[in-house]
Amino acid sequence: MVGLVANTSASSAYNSIREGIITGQYPPGARLHVHDLSKKLQIGPSPIREALNRLVSEGFVSQQDQRGFRVASLDLDDLDDLFDARCWANEAALRASIQRGNQDWEENLVLMLHRLRRAPRLIEVESGLRGAEWEKAHDEFHNALIGACGSSWMQNFCQRMSDAAARYRAVSRAVVVGQRGDEEEHIAIFEAAIARNEDKAVELLTNHLRCTRDLVVKSWKQ
Repeated sequence: MVGLVANTSASSAYNSIREGIITGQYPPGARLHVHDLSKKLQIGPSPIREALNRLVSEGFVSQQDQRGFRVASLDLDDLDDLFDARCWANEAALRASIQRGNQDWEENLVLMLHRLRRAPRLIEVESGLRGAEWEKAHDEFHNALIGACGSSWMQNFCQRMSDAAARYRAVSRAVVVGQRGDEEEHIAIFEAAIARNEDKAVELLTNHLRCTRDLVVKSWKQ
């Protein structure tokens, strides 16, 4: 029972810290003090360390000898690398999903788009901060697009890259406000996918990812 509680605590700490990193609550380079996190999350130090070590292995956190933990840094070279990898993987997964998707896939995609459009877009207009409900709906829509690709490995890989990209979006949200018609972009991608137009759907999804990349770069140059 003790082991189960410890594992549950470590998982809870992992999920909380990971979400904080992805959403920008813990910015790149920020120190992650075990004691402070333990107090904030009301979880013991050992599960906190376990969670941080897991995040180190996934690239969200860095550790240097005895200097403790920090949120992993971000840089434009990595962003370009990530953009290329996301385009390659999502193209393959989307094409396969369009080819293999049945009525259940179409109905789920309709539902996920509906949820995304209904989710509150911003909880802080000036900063461009989006709430957890929108972020969840956004993830679910993109996952639904490739949900019929037939490969859980590919889906997990795309999700991991999406999480990495969310960190970049978090540091550039103020610039994005008023410059992004992402609802229209999602609708267009959906319509092309439902129409089984592979080339158009891939083109629109690639442009969607590129727009995110370009806005991040713009924010860093200001």
